[in-house]
Amino acid sequence: MSHVINKCELASLQEQIEGLKKENKSLKEKSRQHEIVFESAMEAIIIIDEKFHFIDCNQSACHLFQLTKKELQKRKMCDFLSLVPHQQLHKQVEELRDRDQVADELIIKLDNGQVKFIEISIQKNALGTRHLALMRDISSNKMLERERTINEQLFKDLFHRAVDGIVIFDGSGQFIDANGSFCSNFEIDKSQLSTFKLHDFIEGENQFKLDKLWSILNEGGRAKGEMPVLLKSGRKKVFEFTSTSNVLSGFNMAIMRDITEKRNMEMQLFKSEERFREIFENAIDAIIIWNNDGRIISANQSASRTFELSVENLISSRIYDFIDLNDLKFRAARKEYIRSGAIREELLFYMPNGQCKQLEFTSKMDVTDGHHLTILRNVSDRKRMEKELRESEQKFRKIFNGAMDGIVLLDDSYNIIDANPTASFILDIPLEHIHKYNLHELISYDKMESGSMHFFDEMTEEIPFKLQNNKEKILEFSLKRNIIENLNLAIFRDITEKKELEERLRKSDTLSVVGELAAGIAHEIRNPMTALKGFIQLLEANVKEDFSMYFNVITSELSRIESIITEFLILAKPQAISYQEKDVVTIMKETIDLLNAQAILVNVQIQLNHNGSVPLVYCEPNQLKQVFINILKNAIEVMPSGGTIQVDIFMKNENELKITIIDEGSGIPEDKIKRLGEPFYTTKDRGTGLGLMVSYKIIEEHCGIVEVESKVGNGTAFHITLPIKQTM
Repeated sequence: MSHVINKCELASLQEQIEGLKKENKSLKEKSRQHEIVFESAMEAIIIIDEKFHFIDCNQSACHLFQLTKKELQKRKMCDFLSLVPHQQLHKQVEELRDRDQVADELIIKLDNGQVKFIEISIQKNALGTRHLALMRDISSNKMLERERTINEQLFKDLFHRAVDGIVIFDGSGQFIDANGSFCSNFEIDKSQLSTFKLHDFIEGENQFKLDKLWSILNEGGRAKGEMPVLLKSGRKKVFEFTSTSNVLSGFNMAIMRDITEKRNMEMQLFKSEERFREIFENAIDAIIIWNNDGRIISANQSASRTFELSVENLISSRIYDFIDLNDLKFRAARKEYIRSGAIREELLFYMPNGQCKQLEFTSKMDVTDGHHLTILRNVSDRKRMEKELRESEQKFRKIFNGAMDGIVLLDDSYNIIDANPTASFILDIPLEHIHKYNLHELISYDKMESGSMHFFDEMTEEIPFKLQNNKEKILEFSLKRNIIENLNLAIFRDITEKKELEERLRKSDTLSVVGELAAGIAHEIRNPMTALKGFIQLLEANVKEDFSMYFNVITSELSRIESIITEFLILAKPQAISYQEKDVVTIMKETIDLLNAQAILVNVQIQLNHNGSVPLVYCEPNQLKQVFINILKNAIEVMPSGGTIQVDIFMKNENELKITIIDEGSGIPEDKIKRLGEPFYTTKDRGTGLGLMVSYKIIEEHCGIVEVESKVGNGTAFHITLPIKQTM
């Protein structure tokens, strides 16, 4: 059934095409005829305005006046009527005003002095406000010669100006003459025309057509048809021809029109129809053609499968049988379709077997013979998958955004594609700006900088990270490469506090061990030390010789050992601490006064700067003084060539006080700063490291913090932060 209908449609299309071809041919013929009538008319045709200026004219008019068209357009009628009496001329003008058409005979005098008799007919306002004048030379003594000249000129104009090719040939097919169109179509030079014959351009397989042409031409004197030719360049063309015998001096004439493009278009149209039929029958998508009543008049096999009906049953159905006509979406789509003539939409279609399918369709009006074309595709599975994908995406996004760890998605160049809020918080970068960064810009890590990360599918490392405010964090960083193509996953968490806690626990354990060790050592050494000190004093009193220098050295070293034992005891056992509200500035002044003598000996000045409104701090003053002594003594000792120690006391915030002690020593390398406060670790040639350890312990017991800043060659700064009030 579908095959028969397609043939009918093809016949209908061909009939329409033939009609359009005929109409196009007729229009071209009329246009050509009008042009020929105007340009090749025997009569001179002139368009003039109300003042008889020449506006346009044909070749006959130019010939009549023996001027070019451009020259005539600069002239007016009266320029050539000098021999016409003024009264007669005035009368003719008046007649033209009163009548629509005026005909008369006039004498014209050309610029060269030649006189001609012409018959003139003027049609008033033939072209709007312009008049149409037809002129004919009726000079009696030149009538026959002029007619012959005009005929010859007309033929030449027609011959040379014709769009179609015109060729004159003899009885053997030898070319005698041809116009430019023929030479152009046959790709030959006119000077070589006489060297060719008609059969030179006819292939052997088409020779019978040429023989038939000669037979018809000889019998009837006229022949017409189509002739395929092979040009010398190898190109093939098809010509539509009309041939007449005995036209000029026994020669034959053929008018030939190149219809190669026309035939190619017809062939393309045929192939297009074939392709459409192939596409229609073999398309994966359902295709239906339906009329204005919704009746399906053609459908392909895919439509049959989509609508769960045979093609025969589907063709007897209406498109509206499968749609809920009360569906608001359908109504809106139908309204838009009527308005625009085309639509792309999705609707629910109800199949005869009870299935409900979501179909995506495209419809267009007046595709063939006023019918509608609709292409449909079942997107039910796609919609289901899209829904599942959206749900999966939502789940992933919730997990991604809600994760406790920072998660970053990277391309192979480590440009950040996406990140969760935790990553934004850890990296201290606004979430909306984080995609502008490359991971290398944020994290300085040897493996990343060397590019060796490309050799690992997975890696987990602890790496340092510096925030934009130069604050450092330690991140536990894991990278999984190529989770999908060109997409890498990085997960990290901030373990800075964990590391700090581990470090404090390590130091606390060390301090505990040192304390236990110190308790035993201090008690074991203190009693012998007391005996040694007593006997040295007795010995010094009883020795007659002057050994005071030796006794002073011994006494000094014993005192130093005693101070070390005292520091051990501070670490070993809890002290009887009495916390009071004290002025830290006063404590610092007392400490500076105590150490000023030692500082002056090495040309060191201690400058104290403070805000006069520093509040009292809840503290143990003697312990704080011990801390200040330890730090200031260290500062003095690192400046043997003199310098200035800057002491600043100010409020860090409303709840905390900050004491900063800055020396001008040689500074401490960064790797050694982290070890300050460890037992027995010191940067001095002579020292136990217990002084700073005791100081750190005292500040920690005061719920404070000690921070050290130093750069080699630029000195060291100790920052002590103490709470104003604390719960002891």
